[in-house]
Amino acid sequence: MKTQNVSRSVLAAGVAAVLAATALLYVPELVGQGPPPPPGPAERATIAAHAGAQAALPDLVALIADREKWLRTHPDDDASWAELGAAYTERGTRLGDVRDYPRAERALRRSLTERPAARGNLGAQLGLGALAGARGDWKTAKEWGERVRKADPRRWTTYPVLIDAYNGLGDHKAARKAMETLEGLHAGASVRTRAAQSYRDRGWREDADAAALDAAALAETDAEKTASLARLGDLAGERGEPEEALARYGAALRLVPDHGPSLAGRARALAALGRTDEALRDWRAALARLPLPEYLLEAGELHESLGRDGDAKALYTRLRTGTWTGAETTLGLFEADHGDPAAAAVRMRAEWARGHRSLRAADALGWALHRSGSTREALGYARIATDEGLRSALFTYHRAEIERALDLTGPARRHLAEALRINPYFSPLHAPRASAALAVLSDLPDDLPPELRPALHPTKPATPLTPPPTEPGQ
Repeated sequence: MKTQNVSRSVLAAGVAAVLAATALLYVPELVGQGPPPPPGPAERATIAAHAGAQAALPDLVALIADREKWLRTHPDDDASWAELGAAYTERGTRLGDVRDYPRAERALRRSLTERPAARGNLGAQLGLGALAGARGDWKTAKEWGERVRKADPRRWTTYPVLIDAYNGLGDHKAARKAMETLEGLHAGASVRTRAAQSYRDRGWREDADAAALDAAALAETDAEKTASLARLGDLAGERGEPEEALARYGAALRLVPDHGPSLAGRARALAALGRTDEALRDWRAALARLPLPEYLLEAGELHESLGRDGDAKALYTRLRTGTWTGAETTLGLFEADHGDPAAAAVRMRAEWARGHRSLRAADALGWALHRSGSTREALGYARIATDEGLRSALFTYHRAEIERALDLTGPARRHLAEALRINPYFSPLHAPRASAALAVLSDLPDDLPPELRPALHPTKPATPLTPPPTEPGQ
């Protein structure tokens, strides 16, 4: 089960909010005395952006083509450059195509050339913040977002960028404060989607589901409603309710039959229900539509769990050799479990050092350290990942395995049971391992006196556990 701290659907919603801040409103010319013609695809994308809604992907593509054509003859139009850059970022995020990100940066930088930041070009600055977030560069995203907020504190489209950045940097208090400000400035489906994510990250499952239901009800376009229904499916799946998840993904796919996140979600739900042939079919469709690194890993692990090692190896090779951006935690988990754990630990230490302090980064670093032999150090990071409030079965399982390796039998047993209570289907590989580990743990009491541990495990010293080091101000 995917447990990203910042989901792709929420990130895409934040990028769409930036597009709303930069979009130009089309005003079709009247022909004679008759009614105006219906809006075309590019106009529909702009209208959706102004409403704070997510445009249909074909309409977004049409908007990009329209702005590219316009700018060939109006190269000094800073607003259109900013709009084009935001649209490139959104398309890249929704299709998982990193080739759009350099295009976005060129367009946004050109917008700032035509109208510098000192002259109030907030749209391009906010676009650069959204682009940095799409690339997983949370520090830069925060810098751009805070610069725009300082210039215009009431610009609601700034806050989705800041929420993602703060969560990516591990500043959850600031993310919640930004969420409160956003709710005070704007309403609608995109804000309720943000609220659902915020509640989910705090472990408030019922509130998250209610907010996501609100988002689906408020959605103004099929694309936005589809994304909201997919989010509802994600929440049901994370609760270990695959039948409910299947129904929600099915509703999403009836609106947009090739919606990548819904195909991936339905694949997870089908696998949880034991309908593995159908799950493999949906994974193939999801990867054809949206070849994200996390999807390659999940699909590969399902193949591996079914003994289809050749298919799993092919997917793992695609993951290892692909060109990705903002995927360090996925790659770290992949190497820890299926490749070189020492390399995974090096990768995740570097990610942590550059400021990526999300719960997912803490979990991936802790797991990589454990798998590479630094289990005692790993526990501090596992505690960070599980103590904040997010109820992640995978994070809890990782912590349990780390504790089990340190002979902390009672805590390990409790966390294995907790992981399976959170979601007994959280991974086709790891959930069965959690069940097996729980079954074989001894009936030792939870709190053994310290003096008994060396006697039981004479080769392992009973040294105190220490949390990971923190920088000043962290």
